[in-house]
Amino acid sequence: MTLDALRGAVAVVGVGHAGLGQANGFTEMEILVQAAHRAVSDAGLTLQDIDGICTASVTAPMWVMPVIEHLGIRPTFIDSTMLGGSSFVAHLLPAMHALATGQCNAVLVCYGSTQRTSSLNRAEIARVRKSFDPQPYEAPYEPLNPLSSYAMAAARHMHQYGTRREDLAEVALAANKWAQLNPEAQQRTPTTLDEILSARMISDPLSVRDCCLVTDGAGAFVLTRADRARDLARPPVYVLGNATAVWNRQISSMDDLTVTAATQSGAAAFRMAGMSAADVDVAEMYDAFTINTLLFLEDLGFCKKGEAGDFVRGGAIAPGGRLPVNTNGGGLCCIHPGMYGVFIMIEAVRQLRGECGARQVDGADVALVHGNGGTLSSQSTAILGTAATL
Repeated sequence: MTLDALRGAVAVVGVGHAGLGQANGFTEMEILVQAAHRAVSDAGLTLQDIDGICTASVTAPMWVMPVIEHLGIRPTFIDSTMLGGSSFVAHLLPAMHALATGQCNAVLVCYGSTQRTSSLNRAEIARVRKSFDPQPYEAPYEPLNPLSSYAMAAARHMHQYGTRREDLAEVALAANKWAQLNPEAQQRTPTTLDEILSARMISDPLSVRDCCLVTDGAGAFVLTRADRARDLARPPVYVLGNATAVWNRQISSMDDLTVTAATQSGAAAFRMAGMSAADVDVAEMYDAFTINTLLFLEDLGFCKKGEAGDFVRGGAIAPGGRLPVNTNGGGLCCIHPGMYGVFIMIEAVRQLRGECGARQVDGADVALVHGNGGTLSSQSTAILGTAATL
């Protein structure tokens, strides 16, 4: 079986989320189960139809086992690969293989986190991770990670290409404008470029407005083979391409702080889809920090290396701009419960189904979804399309 044969062979048929913002009184498992039920129901299926599952967790390496237990399913396909925030985009290709070969018939991809309201202190998680996820070239210096690592990438991009803090602020401002159109977004208060630029500095050159939110939230989506998808409750959104690449764990091990493995994952995903960046109507990118968006616009081919600052100026990625980017408000303004990848998948599907109300991108047939994990460590790109793209 070739990747060409998998193009459009599988579709997302249902999406759901729960506990956005603050899930007071609920555990991460409880909101994950709520999101899973909503995604399955959205597809017009029941949990008894689910025989494949993909999930991952920051805190529990055997997370998939209690998830299966709580859902009460007996899957014939299981993937619990943990690649950080890109995991839920990276789950696509293994799920496509399992569906195409008949190993299973319906795959649930799901995630949940209560990092904002949990009694488990995030500093404690970071302390334990030093033992279970050693980073020997960085941990001894106790950087404010992940923020310090992304600040290094931003500083290098500014030094090498003349990128300005105003360019980073344009990314934050665009996210804010999209969030104002999204009633589910957690940070909807209107702001200005000057207010963003004057925000409290956290790790130079990144201020608090260059950083993602810290929220609770759970998300899920369901995949089936395309022939079955056409008979289900919602318009199918087809997976046209998907690829994942990892070049490093520690940011200090990157060959070039301004070039990520998205150059590899993006090229492979576009090749599988038979498309290029010019074909994309809407882009959902993992924007844990404003520098992410600039790096990925370059690495995925929307502009040349070093030109993302010019690309985003003047509201080019905001509502009404040349390229709609992070249309839900992104991790900067909508939601960011530790790992954000499942939520960019949900937003892309809803855009292609035409369900996004005031923020809907007219005529959207092709969506790019790009997930990032660790400190620019894992990159996963997906190209999704409507029936018109088959």
